[in-house]
Amino acid sequence: MMQDRRRHGPWLLAMGLAALTPAMAAQAQDNAGASAAAAPQPTPLLPQATPMTDMLTRMEALEAQVARLTAQNEELANRQHQLEARLTALTPPPAPVPPAPAPAAAPAPSSATATNLAAMTGHPAPGDEGPLRPSAARIAAVKAVVKPQTADAAGDEYSYGYRLYAAKFYPEAEQQLKLYIDRYPHDSRIGFGRNLIGRAYLDEGKPREAAPWFLMNYKAEPQGPRAPDSLLGLAESMRQLGDTGKACIALDEFAGKFASEAKGRLRTDYDRTRGGLTCP
Repeated sequence: MMQDRRRHGPWLLAMGLAALTPAMAAQAQDNAGASAAAAPQPTPLLPQATPMTDMLTRMEALEAQVARLTAQNEELANRQHQLEARLTALTPPPAPVPPAPAPAAAPAPSSATATNLAAMTGHPAPGDEGPLRPSAARIAAVKAVVKPQTADAAGDEYSYGYRLYAAKFYPEAEQQLKLYIDRYPHDSRIGFGRNLIGRAYLDEGKPREAAPWFLMNYKAEPQGPRAPDSLLGLAESMRQLGDTGKACIALDEFAGKFASEAKGRLRTDYDRTRGGLTCP
């Protein structure tokens, strides 16, 4: 029996080891699973701000701001176009063109031209005859209006035109103020000059000649110191021309934009013009 055990011993040992191998393998797998479960899991990385992402964010904000500014500019441009359209509607119709006269000798200068020449030079205009010639009394009166002589040449030219207007020498004032505008187109008082030319024509009884000057001044300086005066003068010119529609447009623009002037400095002129109109 002892001999049988010795003879079969290696075989039995091999059989025992074979039986243990599956159990040991399962145990090894369980141990590996436990180790894997016990091992710490890596923490997921969160996105971090970088110079590039910060720059992109700023660019997006800048683009949004540019878009808002563009929209505002478009709105302002639209308002400007609407204002220009309304002003264009106020332009007075051109005076009827008379038929071309037959060839003849050069006509004698108008009384205004003759008066201006006489006032500025002291000599009557060539070809001046009969009733076109200003009276000696008028020439003397015009020459009596003293032209200022100061270091402000532009101011002297404007002041002289204003003095002629104040003395009711309207043709002379118109010529002098046009001379001032031609010589000093960028002077700070240019709006006063344009408006005063319109006023001189209107006071002379020439609303058709006055209207373009009032309109020109208002379009050139819609916020200028004489903008309300010119807009109201334009309304009065249109009223005198019988164009109620354009007169009412100008008057409505004046009342809406310069309400304080309508109740203050220009109240008398505003009430007079409005009283002569029946606006819708």
